Amino acid sequence: MAYDKIITLRGRMDHCIDYVLNEEKTGFATAIAYADNPTQRRPLVTGINCEADTVLSDMRSTKRRWDKKGGVLGYHIIHSYAPGEVTPDEAHAAGVEFARRLLGDKYEVVVATHVDRAHLHCHIVFNSVSFVDGKKYRSDFQSYFGDLRGTSNEVSRERGLSVIEPQGHGKHYTEWTAEKQGRKIVMAGVMQDIDAAIGESFTFDSFLAALRRQGYTIKYGSNVKHTAVQPPGGDYVFRLDSLGAGYTEAHIRERLAAARNGEAYELPEQPPSPAPPIFAPRPVPQVKKRYTVRGGVPRQPRRKVRGFRALYLRYLYLLNRCRRPRRTPPPPAVRREVAKLQRYQKQFHFLLQYRIETDSQLALLGDALQGQIDLLVDYRRELYGARREGRDVGTELETVNGKLRSTRRELTICRKITEDIPKIRDQEQLMRQEERSSHKAVRDRTDEQVRKEKKGKWM
Repeated sequence: MAYDKIITLRGRMDHCIDYVLNEEKTGFATAIAYADNPTQRRPLVTGINCEADTVLSDMRSTKRRWDKKGGVLGYHIIHSYAPGEVTPDEAHAAGVEFARRLLGDKYEVVVATHVDRAHLHCHIVFNSVSFVDGKKYRSDFQSYFGDLRGTSNEVSRERGLSVIEPQGHGKHYTEWTAEKQGRKIVMAGVMQDIDAAIGESFTFDSFLAALRRQGYTIKYGSNVKHTAVQPPGGDYVFRLDSLGAGYTEAHIRERLAAARNGEAYELPEQPPSPAPPIFAPRPVPQVKKRYTVRGGVPRQPRRKVRGFRALYLRYLYLLNRCRRPRRTPPPPAVRREVAKLQRYQKQFHFLLQYRIETDSQLALLGDALQGQIDLLVDYRRELYGARREGRDVGTELETVNGKLRSTRRELTICRKITEDIPKIRDQEQLMRQEERSSHKAVRDRTDEQVRKEKKGKWM
């Protein structure tokens, strides 16, 4: 019974080949040690399309010839047998036959059988670049289950060895990963945090604000198909509709509406009950009781706006005043600033969202966003590698790419604010001075007119 595992080699191949040809593992000297006396060479190390003692230089020469020295350097297959099923010579012969059929017409291969464990196993290391046409070997789901496993089972059947037959249906990769890493435990904590945020909120926007105060990252908006949340310091992003009944966006809005009306809300069953049969009697609708809160909803005192937010609020007020019809048009510099009103409004909402008031807070936020981008890029690189190996990571990739886009947009806004703050301060002072001068001119004209009227009345 042969069990196969394939490993991708990206960094260096010499360490892997040294391990494979280790005489302490094979129980005999390597092919290099026996090069001078071939009669003593045991059949536990075999080179295919190359010599075992020059396999590394042969592989490097092929890469240079086809100018493919980067990326995946090679692959390492571990071909294992059950304890007591084969002798060392039989295991090596079967491993060599398996490697010849799978790779012998295109790639340089070295096969070494290790006998230091109870289960005999062959190590097969081969070049990623074909010496025939320069094409690279592609290791994916189809190549593993179609070519590698199929060839291994074929050789095992021909030699009278047992074959691993799949039983039942395997778990989806996403489900297996979730159970392995404790995703369900994290999901339970997210549901508790959502319950707490609903308890202190009246609208869906205030509910999202409560989650942000707890440290959550929210994926929500007109361009977002599914609302999702990411717990503070967590690696998982949860869509609300994946948390079950009572925690979808529609159910959360219903719970908030029930709380505003003073009604009791019962969570739907998990899973929801099936539709009644065609001839089943219709259920009697229950009359919901309505309650009225006396004295109105208590209002929280407004916090005074300070720092950058206060600066932007004053500046937006002045720009809106400049948009109104005036007898004398504003200066060209002010007109250019009015054209950027929408951009400054977006920056102001960004400052409100993250409660930024000072330069240091803005710098800390920029560093945090850049760090989050670096982590997401590293995680996406791992997901791309998993997809090349044939794993189903499409949903995770879509989530990570969406998070990357939104985080990069926020980092761009953060950097724009850093660039615009000095200019906004100067423009705000100039516009204030101009407005005071305009008011003073109006007052002077009014006083002069009043004096003229009084003088004409006494004459």
